[in-house]
Amino acid sequence: MAKDTVTITDNVTGKTVELPIYHGTQGPAAVDISRFYSELGYVTYDPGFQSTASCHSSITYIDGQQGVLQYRGYPIEQLAEKSSFLEVAHLLLYGELPKQEELVGFTRNITRHTMINETLKNFYNGFNHDAHPMAIMVGVVGSLSAFYHDALDIRNPQHREIAAHRLIAKMPTIAAACYKHSIGEPFVYPRNNLSYCGNLLNMMFSVPCEEYVVDPVAERALDLIFILHADHEQNASTSTIRLAGSSAANPFACVASGIAALWGPAHGGANEAVLHMLDEIGSVDNIPKYIEKAKDKNDPFRLMGFGHRIYRNFDPRATLIRKMCHEVLTKLGKQDDPLFELALKLEEVALNDDYFKERKLYPNVDFYSGIIYKVLGIPTNMFTVMFSIARTVGWVAQWMEMIGDPNQRIARPRQLYDGAAKRDYVQVDRR
Repeated sequence: MAKDTVTITDNVTGKTVELPIYHGTQGPAAVDISRFYSELGYVTYDPGFQSTASCHSSITYIDGQQGVLQYRGYPIEQLAEKSSFLEVAHLLLYGELPKQEELVGFTRNITRHTMINETLKNFYNGFNHDAHPMAIMVGVVGSLSAFYHDALDIRNPQHREIAAHRLIAKMPTIAAACYKHSIGEPFVYPRNNLSYCGNLLNMMFSVPCEEYVVDPVAERALDLIFILHADHEQNASTSTIRLAGSSAANPFACVASGIAALWGPAHGGANEAVLHMLDEIGSVDNIPKYIEKAKDKNDPFRLMGFGHRIYRNFDPRATLIRKMCHEVLTKLGKQDDPLFELALKLEEVALNDDYFKERKLYPNVDFYSGIIYKVLGIPTNMFTVMFSIARTVGWVAQWMEMIGDPNQRIARPRQLYDGAAKRDYVQVDRR
Protein backbone atom coordinates (compact mmCIF):
# COMPACT_ATOMS: atom_id res chain seq x y z
CA MET A 1 0.00 0.00 0.00
CA ALA A 2 1.42 3.36 -1.03
CA LYS A 3 1.73 5.89 1.81
CA ASP A 4 1.08 9.65 1.72
CA THR A 5 0.45 11.95 4.68
CA VAL A 6 -2.11 14.46 5.86
CA THR A 7 -1.34 17.21 8.39
CA ILE A 8 -3.98 18.03 11.00
CA THR A 9 -3.77 21.18 13.12
CA ASP A 10 -5.61 21.60 16.40
CA ASN A 11 -6.99 25.17 16.32
CA VAL A 12 -7.32 25.17 20.13
CA THR A 13 -3.77 24.23 21.12
CA GLY A 14 -1.94 24.91 17.88
CA LYS A 15 -0.47 21.41 17.88
CA THR A 16 -0.10 19.61 14.56
CA VAL A 17 0.20 15.95 13.71
CA GLU A 18 1.21 14.32 10.45
CA LEU A 19 -0.74 11.14 9.81
CA PRO A 20 -0.07 8.50 7.14
CA ILE A 21 -2.56 7.88 4.35
CA TYR A 22 -2.79 4.30 3.10
CA HIS A 23 -4.10 3.42 -0.34
CA GLY A 24 -5.56 0.00 -1.06
CA THR A 25 -5.93 -1.50 -4.51
CA GLN A 26 -9.57 -0.31 -4.69
CA GLY A 27 -11.85 1.88 -2.63
CA PRO A 28 -11.27 4.97 -0.48
CA ALA A 29 -7.90 5.69 1.12
CA ALA A 30 -7.52 5.39 4.89
CA VAL A 31 -5.93 7.84 7.33
CA ASP A 32 -3.96 6.08 10.06
CA ILE A 33 -5.22 7.70 13.28
CA SER A 34 -3.40 5.37 15.68
CA ARG A 35 -1.25 8.33 16.88
CA PHE A 36 -4.13 10.80 17.00
CA TYR A 37 -4.69 10.44 20.74
CA SER A 38 -1.03 10.31 21.75
CA GLU A 39 -0.17 13.37 19.65
CA LEU A 40 -3.25 15.59 20.09
CA GLY A 41 -4.98 14.12 23.15
CA TYR A 42 -8.25 13.42 21.32
CA VAL A 43 -10.06 10.22 20.47
CA THR A 44 -12.18 10.00 17.33
CA TYR A 45 -15.96 9.56 17.60
CA ASP A 46 -17.61 7.36 14.96
CA PRO A 47 -20.83 5.60 16.07
CA GLY A 48 -21.31 2.39 14.13
CA PHE A 49 -17.79 2.74 12.68
CA GLN A 50 -19.23 4.23 9.49
CA SER A 51 -15.98 5.99 8.63
CA THR A 52 -13.50 3.71 10.38
CA ALA A 53 -11.44 0.92 8.84
CA SER A 54 -10.82 -1.54 11.67
CA CYS A 55 -8.39 -3.66 9.68
CA HIS A 56 -6.85 -4.16 6.28
CA SER A 57 -8.13 -7.15 4.33
CA SER A 58 -7.61 -8.75 0.94
CA ILE A 59 -10.72 -10.95 0.96
CA THR A 60 -13.80 -9.00 -0.14
CA TYR A 61 -14.31 -5.66 -1.85
CA ILE A 62 -17.62 -3.78 -2.02
CA ASP A 63 -18.48 -0.57 -3.85
CA GLY A 64 -21.99 0.23 -2.74
CA GLN A 65 -22.40 3.17 -5.09
CA GLN A 66 -21.57 1.13 -8.17
CA GLY A 67 -23.15 -2.13 -7.06
CA VAL A 68 -19.85 -4.04 -7.00
CA LEU A 69 -19.07 -7.15 -4.95
CA GLN A 70 -15.81 -9.03 -5.47
CA TYR A 71 -14.26 -12.02 -3.70
CA ARG A 72 -10.44 -11.87 -3.92
CA GLY A 73 -10.86 -9.62 -6.97
CA TYR A 74 -13.32 -11.87 -8.83
CA PRO A 75 -16.70 -10.26 -9.64
CA ILE A 76 -19.58 -12.01 -7.93
CA GLU A 77 -21.35 -12.26 -11.30
CA GLN A 78 -18.58 -14.49 -12.70
CA LEU A 79 -18.38 -16.67 -9.61
CA ALA A 80 -22.15 -17.14 -9.45
CA GLU A 81 -22.31 -18.19 -13.10
CA LYS A 82 -19.21 -20.36 -13.37
CA SER A 83 -18.16 -21.50 -9.90
CA SER A 84 -19.44 -23.70 -7.07
CA PHE A 85 -19.74 -22.95 -3.37
CA LEU A 86 -16.80 -25.12 -2.34
CA GLU A 87 -14.65 -23.60 -5.09
CA VAL A 88 -15.55 -20.16 -3.73
CA ALA A 89 -14.78 -21.42 -0.21
CA HIS A 90 -11.29 -22.41 -1.35
CA LEU A 91 -10.88 -19.00 -3.00
CA LEU A 92 -11.83 -17.14 0.18
CA LEU A 93 -9.61 -19.26 2.39
CA TYR A 94 -6.50 -19.41 0.24
CA GLY A 95 -6.73 -16.38 -2.04
CA GLU A 96 -6.74 -18.20 -5.37
CA LEU A 97 -9.13 -20.33 -7.39
CA PRO A 98 -8.06 -23.96 -7.00
CA LYS A 99 -6.61 -26.10 -9.74
CA GLN A 100 -8.59 -29.25 -10.51
CA GLU A 101 -6.57 -31.50 -8.21
CA GLU A 102 -6.67 -28.87 -5.45
CA LEU A 103 -10.46 -28.62 -5.70
CA VAL A 104 -10.81 -32.40 -5.57
CA GLY A 105 -8.60 -32.58 -2.50
CA PHE A 106 -10.33 -29.68 -0.75
CA THR A 107 -13.78 -31.14 -1.49
CA ARG A 108 -12.69 -34.54 -0.17
CA ASN A 109 -11.32 -32.97 2.99
CA ILE A 110 -14.53 -31.03 3.69
CA THR A 111 -16.65 -34.10 2.94
CA ARG A 112 -14.72 -36.27 5.39
CA HIS A 113 -15.16 -33.74 8.20
CA THR A 114 -18.97 -33.53 7.98
CA MET A 115 -19.79 -35.93 10.82
CA ILE A 116 -20.07 -34.64 14.37
CA ASN A 117 -19.08 -36.47 17.54
CA GLU A 118 -21.84 -38.86 18.66
CA THR A 119 -21.77 -37.43 22.18
CA LEU A 120 -22.48 -33.98 20.76
CA LYS A 121 -25.87 -35.23 19.59
CA ASN A 122 -26.90 -35.52 23.25
CA PHE A 123 -26.46 -31.77 23.57
CA TYR A 124 -29.57 -31.25 21.44
CA ASN A 125 -31.72 -33.07 23.98
CA GLY A 126 -31.05 -30.24 26.43
CA PHE A 127 -32.95 -27.79 24.24
CA ASN A 128 -36.72 -27.54 24.20
CA HIS A 129 -38.28 -28.76 20.97
CA ASP A 130 -39.53 -25.27 20.11
CA ALA A 131 -36.23 -23.48 20.80
CA HIS A 132 -35.21 -21.17 17.99
CA PRO A 133 -32.67 -22.99 15.79
CA MET A 134 -30.25 -20.06 16.05
CA ALA A 135 -30.24 -20.43 19.84
CA ILE A 136 -29.26 -24.06 19.39
CA MET A 137 -26.63 -23.16 16.79
CA VAL A 138 -24.92 -20.70 19.13
CA GLY A 139 -24.71 -23.31 21.88
CA VAL A 140 -23.67 -26.28 19.75
CA VAL A 141 -21.03 -24.44 17.72
CA GLY A 142 -19.61 -22.89 20.88
CA SER A 143 -19.28 -26.36 22.39
CA LEU A 144 -17.20 -27.75 19.50
CA SER A 145 -13.97 -26.79 21.23
CA ALA A 146 -14.83 -29.35 23.92
CA PHE A 147 -14.89 -32.09 21.28
CA TYR A 148 -12.20 -30.97 18.83
CA HIS A 149 -9.50 -29.57 21.08
CA ASP A 150 -6.68 -31.40 19.30
CA ALA A 151 -6.09 -28.46 16.95
CA LEU A 152 -6.75 -25.28 18.91
CA ASP A 153 -3.32 -23.67 18.86
CA ILE A 154 -4.28 -20.57 16.90
CA ARG A 155 -0.61 -19.67 16.38
CA ASN A 156 -0.16 -22.88 14.42
CA PRO A 157 -1.18 -22.38 10.75
CA GLN A 158 -1.97 -26.07 10.35
CA HIS A 159 -4.28 -26.00 13.38
CA ARG A 160 -6.05 -22.92 12.00
CA GLU A 161 -6.63 -24.71 8.71
CA ILE A 162 -7.99 -27.84 10.40
CA ALA A 163 -10.38 -25.77 12.51
CA ALA A 164 -11.54 -23.85 9.42
CA HIS A 165 -12.23 -27.06 7.51
CA ARG A 166 -14.09 -28.55 10.45
CA LEU A 167 -16.34 -25.53 10.81
CA ILE A 168 -17.20 -25.36 7.11
CA ALA A 169 -17.84 -29.11 6.98
CA LYS A 170 -19.84 -29.53 10.18
CA MET A 171 -22.07 -26.48 9.94
CA PRO A 172 -24.65 -28.12 7.60
CA THR A 173 -24.75 -31.20 9.86
CA ILE A 174 -25.30 -29.06 12.94
CA ALA A 175 -27.95 -26.97 11.16
CA ALA A 176 -29.86 -29.99 9.87
CA ALA A 177 -29.81 -31.50 13.37
CA CYS A 178 -31.34 -28.26 14.70
CA TYR A 179 -34.20 -28.67 12.24
CA LYS A 180 -34.71 -32.37 12.95
CA HIS A 181 -34.76 -31.66 16.69
CA SER A 182 -37.49 -29.05 16.21
CA ILE A 183 -39.79 -31.47 14.37
CA GLY A 184 -39.02 -34.58 16.42
CA GLU A 185 -37.42 -36.60 13.64
CA PRO A 186 -34.22 -38.66 13.95
CA PHE A 187 -30.95 -37.05 12.93
CA VAL A 188 -29.67 -38.05 9.51
CA TYR A 189 -25.99 -38.79 9.01
CA PRO A 190 -24.11 -37.01 6.22
CA ARG A 191 -23.33 -38.95 3.07
CA ASN A 192 -19.97 -38.72 1.34
CA ASN A 193 -21.42 -39.31 -2.13
CA LEU A 194 -23.46 -36.08 -2.07
CA SER A 195 -22.45 -32.51 -2.76
CA TYR A 196 -22.20 -29.91 0.00
CA CYS A 197 -25.72 -28.57 -0.63
CA GLY A 198 -27.12 -31.96 -1.61
CA ASN A 199 -25.92 -33.32 1.71
CA LEU A 200 -27.66 -30.51 3.58
CA LEU A 201 -30.96 -31.15 1.79
CA ASN A 202 -30.70 -34.87 2.46
CA MET A 203 -29.95 -34.36 6.16
CA MET A 204 -32.89 -31.97 6.49
CA PHE A 205 -35.59 -33.73 4.52
CA SER A 206 -34.83 -37.46 4.33
CA VAL A 207 -36.25 -39.97 6.81
CA PRO A 208 -35.01 -43.51 7.57
CA CYS A 209 -38.16 -45.20 6.28
CA GLU A 210 -37.89 -44.16 2.64
CA GLU A 211 -35.40 -43.06 0.04
CA TYR A 212 -34.87 -39.35 -0.55
CA VAL A 213 -33.71 -38.03 -3.92
CA VAL A 214 -32.07 -34.61 -3.94
CA ASP A 215 -33.78 -32.26 -6.40
CA PRO A 216 -31.06 -30.81 -8.66
CA VAL A 217 -32.96 -27.50 -8.94
CA ALA A 218 -33.04 -27.12 -5.17
CA GLU A 219 -29.39 -28.18 -4.93
CA ARG A 220 -28.30 -25.60 -7.50
CA ALA A 221 -30.42 -22.86 -5.94
CA LEU A 222 -28.84 -23.43 -2.51
CA ASP A 223 -25.36 -23.47 -4.01
CA LEU A 224 -26.02 -20.07 -5.61
CA ILE A 225 -27.44 -18.56 -2.41
CA PHE A 226 -24.44 -19.82 -0.45
CA ILE A 227 -22.03 -18.27 -2.96
CA LEU A 228 -23.81 -14.92 -2.72
CA HIS A 229 -23.82 -15.02 1.09
CA ALA A 230 -20.30 -16.40 1.59
CA ASP A 231 -18.75 -13.09 2.67
CA HIS A 232 -19.65 -9.42 2.80
CA GLU A 233 -16.65 -7.51 4.10
CA GLN A 234 -16.61 -6.08 7.66
CA ASN A 235 -20.29 -6.49 8.54
CA ALA A 236 -21.57 -6.81 12.11
CA SER A 237 -21.07 -10.57 12.50
CA THR A 238 -17.65 -10.59 10.79
CA SER A 239 -16.50 -7.68 12.93
CA THR A 240 -17.77 -9.54 16.01
CA ILE A 241 -15.65 -12.55 15.08
CA ARG A 242 -12.59 -10.38 14.53
CA LEU A 243 -13.21 -8.66 17.87
CA ALA A 244 -13.57 -11.97 19.71
CA GLY A 245 -10.64 -13.46 17.82
CA SER A 246 -8.38 -10.57 18.75
CA SER A 247 -8.39 -11.89 22.33
CA ALA A 248 -6.98 -15.21 21.04
CA ALA A 249 -10.30 -16.99 21.68
CA ASN A 250 -10.61 -20.37 19.96
CA PRO A 251 -12.20 -20.38 16.47
CA PHE A 252 -15.35 -22.23 17.57
CA ALA A 253 -16.07 -19.61 20.23
CA CYS A 254 -15.41 -16.87 17.69
CA VAL A 255 -17.82 -18.32 15.14
CA ALA A 256 -20.44 -18.83 17.86
CA SER A 257 -20.16 -15.10 18.60
CA GLY A 258 -20.66 -14.39 14.90
CA ILE A 259 -23.79 -16.55 14.84
CA ALA A 260 -25.15 -14.60 17.81
CA ALA A 261 -24.56 -11.32 15.97
CA LEU A 262 -26.11 -12.67 12.77
CA TRP A 263 -29.21 -13.67 14.72
CA GLY A 264 -30.12 -10.01 15.17
CA PRO A 265 -33.06 -9.03 12.93
CA ALA A 266 -31.17 -5.97 11.68
CA HIS A 267 -28.45 -8.25 10.27
CA GLY A 268 -29.30 -11.82 9.33
CA GLY A 269 -33.04 -11.78 9.82
CA ALA A 270 -33.95 -9.76 6.74
CA ASN A 271 -35.14 -12.66 4.57
CA GLU A 272 -37.25 -13.95 7.46
CA ALA A 273 -38.77 -10.47 7.75
CA VAL A 274 -39.71 -10.61 4.05
CA LEU A 275 -41.95 -13.62 4.64
CA HIS A 276 -43.57 -11.98 7.68
CA MET A 277 -44.24 -8.91 5.53
CA LEU A 278 -45.85 -11.00 2.78
CA ASP A 279 -48.04 -12.66 5.39
CA GLU A 280 -49.09 -9.23 6.65
CA ILE A 281 -49.95 -7.96 3.15
CA GLY A 282 -52.02 -11.12 2.68
CA SER A 283 -53.09 -10.93 -0.95
CA VAL A 284 -52.39 -9.27 -4.28
CA ASP A 285 -55.45 -7.07 -3.78
CA ASN A 286 -53.82 -5.42 -0.75
CA ILE A 287 -50.61 -4.43 -2.53
CA PRO A 288 -51.71 -0.87 -3.53
CA LYS A 289 -52.65 -0.11 0.08
CA TYR A 290 -49.33 -1.33 1.43
CA ILE A 291 -47.36 0.44 -1.27
CA GLU A 292 -48.94 3.70 -0.11
CA LYS A 293 -48.21 2.82 3.51
CA ALA A 294 -44.55 2.27 2.57
CA LYS A 295 -44.44 5.74 0.99
CA ASP A 296 -45.95 7.40 4.05
CA LYS A 297 -43.12 8.60 6.32
CA ASN A 298 -45.50 8.66 9.28
CA ASP A 299 -46.51 5.03 8.81
CA PRO A 300 -44.31 2.45 10.60
CA PHE A 301 -44.80 -0.12 7.82
CA ARG A 302 -41.71 -0.79 5.70
CA LEU A 303 -41.24 -2.94 2.64
CA MET A 304 -38.74 -5.56 3.77
CA GLY A 305 -36.25 -6.85 1.23
CA PHE A 306 -36.10 -3.62 -0.76
CA GLY A 307 -33.03 -1.40 -0.91
CA HIS A 308 -29.80 -2.04 0.98
CA ARG A 309 -27.75 -0.14 3.53
CA ILE A 310 -24.51 -0.66 1.60
CA TYR A 311 -25.70 -0.84 -2.01
CA ARG A 312 -27.01 2.62 -2.85
CA ASN A 313 -27.58 1.79 -6.51
CA PHE A 314 -28.50 -1.89 -6.76
CA ASP A 315 -27.59 -5.11 -5.01
CA PRO A 316 -25.54 -7.12 -7.55
CA ARG A 317 -26.52 -10.33 -5.78
CA ALA A 318 -30.22 -9.59 -6.32
CA THR A 319 -29.82 -9.53 -10.10
CA LEU A 320 -28.27 -13.00 -9.97
CA ILE A 321 -30.66 -14.57 -7.51
CA ARG A 322 -33.77 -13.10 -9.17
CA LYS A 323 -33.27 -15.33 -12.20
CA MET A 324 -32.82 -18.36 -9.97
CA CYS A 325 -35.91 -17.46 -7.96
CA HIS A 326 -38.09 -17.40 -11.06
CA GLU A 327 -36.51 -20.65 -12.28
CA VAL A 328 -37.21 -22.39 -8.97
CA LEU A 329 -40.82 -21.19 -8.92
CA THR A 330 -41.38 -22.39 -12.47
CA LYS A 331 -39.62 -25.76 -12.30
CA LEU A 332 -41.13 -26.67 -8.96
CA GLY A 333 -44.59 -25.54 -10.08
CA LYS A 334 -45.05 -22.91 -7.39
CA GLN A 335 -45.72 -19.79 -9.47
CA ASP A 336 -49.48 -20.10 -8.89
CA ASP A 337 -49.15 -20.40 -5.11
CA PRO A 338 -50.92 -17.34 -3.57
CA LEU A 339 -47.89 -16.39 -1.45
CA PHE A 340 -45.45 -16.49 -4.35
CA GLU A 341 -47.93 -14.82 -6.70
CA LEU A 342 -48.10 -12.02 -4.12
CA ALA A 343 -44.30 -11.79 -3.95
CA LEU A 344 -43.88 -11.60 -7.72
CA LYS A 345 -46.64 -9.01 -8.07
CA LEU A 346 -45.06 -6.90 -5.32
CA GLU A 347 -41.73 -7.17 -7.15
CA GLU A 348 -43.37 -6.03 -10.39
CA VAL A 349 -45.12 -3.07 -8.79
CA ALA A 350 -42.00 -1.87 -6.95
CA LEU A 351 -39.79 -2.18 -10.04
CA ASN A 352 -42.19 -0.01 -12.03
CA ASP A 353 -43.14 2.56 -9.41
CA ASP A 354 -41.40 5.95 -9.83
CA TYR A 355 -41.15 6.41 -6.05
CA PHE A 356 -39.07 3.26 -5.65
CA LYS A 357 -37.10 3.76 -8.85
CA GLU A 358 -36.06 7.30 -7.90
CA ARG A 359 -34.87 6.09 -4.50
CA LYS A 360 -33.30 2.94 -5.96
CA LEU A 361 -35.35 0.76 -3.63
CA TYR A 362 -35.01 -2.39 -5.70
CA PRO A 363 -35.59 -5.91 -4.38
CA ASN A 364 -32.39 -7.12 -2.71
CA VAL A 365 -30.88 -10.57 -2.18
CA ASP A 366 -32.93 -11.13 1.00
CA PHE A 367 -36.21 -10.68 -0.86
CA TYR A 368 -35.43 -13.47 -3.30
CA SER A 369 -33.56 -15.81 -0.95
CA GLY A 370 -36.50 -15.82 1.45
CA ILE A 371 -38.84 -16.82 -1.36
CA ILE A 372 -36.49 -19.58 -2.55
CA TYR A 373 -36.12 -21.00 0.95
CA LYS A 374 -39.89 -21.04 1.33
CA VAL A 375 -40.33 -22.82 -2.01
CA LEU A 376 -37.80 -25.46 -0.97
CA GLY A 377 -39.79 -26.19 2.19
CA ILE A 378 -37.31 -24.63 4.60
CA PRO A 379 -39.22 -23.14 7.56
CA THR A 380 -38.92 -19.44 8.25
CA ASN A 381 -37.09 -19.87 11.56
CA MET A 382 -34.32 -21.73 9.69
CA PHE A 383 -33.58 -18.88 7.24
CA THR A 384 -30.90 -17.27 9.40
CA VAL A 385 -29.42 -20.70 10.09
CA MET A 386 -29.00 -21.18 6.33
CA PHE A 387 -27.34 -17.77 6.19
CA SER A 388 -24.91 -18.82 8.91
CA ILE A 389 -23.91 -21.96 6.99
CA ALA A 390 -22.92 -19.89 3.97
CA ARG A 391 -21.29 -17.09 5.95
CA THR A 392 -19.13 -19.50 7.98
CA VAL A 393 -16.75 -19.64 5.01
CA GLY A 394 -16.25 -15.88 5.10
CA TRP A 395 -16.02 -15.86 8.88
CA VAL A 396 -13.21 -18.40 9.04
CA ALA A 397 -11.38 -16.73 6.12
CA GLN A 398 -11.53 -13.39 7.93
CA TRP A 399 -10.50 -15.02 11.22
CA MET A 400 -7.51 -16.75 9.61
CA GLU A 401 -6.45 -13.51 7.95
CA MET A 402 -6.66 -11.63 11.25
CA ILE A 403 -4.71 -14.21 13.25
CA GLY A 404 -2.00 -14.28 10.59
CA ASP A 405 -1.62 -10.49 10.58
CA PRO A 406 1.67 -9.56 12.32
CA ASN A 407 0.13 -6.21 13.34
CA GLN A 408 -2.89 -7.83 14.97
CA ARG A 409 -3.56 -6.80 18.56
CA ILE A 410 -6.47 -7.16 20.96
CA ALA A 411 -9.32 -4.84 20.02
CA ARG A 412 -9.98 -2.09 22.54
CA PRO A 413 -12.24 0.72 21.26
CA ARG A 414 -12.26 4.02 23.11
CA GLN A 415 -15.35 5.90 24.25
CA LEU A 416 -16.68 9.41 24.71
CA TYR A 417 -17.62 9.37 28.37
CA ASP A 418 -20.63 11.53 29.24
CA GLY A 419 -21.58 10.13 32.65
CA ALA A 420 -21.27 11.79 36.06
CA ALA A 421 -18.06 13.62 36.90
CA LYS A 422 -16.06 12.55 39.95
CA ARG A 423 -18.14 12.69 43.14
CA ASP A 424 -17.75 11.54 46.71
CA TYR A 425 -19.55 8.68 48.34
CA VAL A 426 -22.36 9.67 50.74
CA GLN A 427 -23.50 7.37 53.56
CA VAL A 428 -26.91 5.84 52.97
CA ASP A 429 -28.59 7.65 55.91
CA ARG A 430 -27.48 11.03 54.51
CA ARG A 431 -28.71 10.62 50.91
